[in-house]
Amino acid sequence: MVDSLGFRMKFGVIAPSTNTSVQPEFDKMAPHGVTNHMARIHIPDMPVNNDEDFDKLIEVIAEAQDEAVERLKTMQMDHLIMGMSAETFWDGLDGATKLQAHMESVSGVGVTMGSDACQSALKVLSEQYGKIKRIACITPYMPVGDKNVRRFFTDLGFDVKTVLGLKCKSPVLIAHTSEDELKSAINEVNNDDVDAIVQAGTNLAMARVAAVAEEWLNKPVIAINTATYWHALRNNGLEDKVHGFGSLLSIH
Repeated sequence: MVDSLGFRMKFGVIAPSTNTSVQPEFDKMAPHGVTNHMARIHIPDMPVNNDEDFDKLIEVIAEAQDEAVERLKTMQMDHLIMGMSAETFWDGLDGATKLQAHMESVSGVGVTMGSDACQSALKVLSEQYGKIKRIACITPYMPVGDKNVRRFFTDLGFDVKTVLGLKCKSPVLIAHTSEDELKSAINEVNNDDVDAIVQAGTNLAMARVAAVAEEWLNKPVIAINTATYWHALRNNGLEDKVHGFGSLLSIH
């Protein structure tokens, strides 16, 4: 016997309680027979005005995330998706590797993280668009968060031309960033020296904007929620094409 709705895959998803973008974007990407099951990491909508505030936010999330995973384990998930991204970039590639091992230990299943998903997406998209070496990044973070995003991709050997941090003033306000603001950010970081654009910050609802931007720029524009869900599907043998979310889900 298998789950009547999630008969192909039951994804457990953890995200901060303030995040209003991950759940609707993931649900739109779910193929038939694949279901997403959220557990909220309880955090306050705390003000974020500087690096110290951002560091504290990361600490609060880290302290509460394991409890959220324990709640998901009661529904016998097949795979865990981390629906927050800042922590997955923290302390570069070494930090991401340690976090992945920890989350797999806590959950008892395979784990998909945004940082690793973006790495895999860049590799796969280089087969379609040509070699990707120089990238630009967009985040909702304060400078300390941007520093860790830069470090992660630099550790992988990418030439990070720029990291544009939007400096959103609270976790909830990240999701208030409009599509026009996201388009402006894409145009700001794009130039002929950039092979691909990568967006971090799962509460930025950028999946649709990134898909459209790929068409007008003719280069990869990777929204982290799209890359993360794509990575979770493909690593579990699910090859469904989901149109409307760019080249990752519609081709690969």
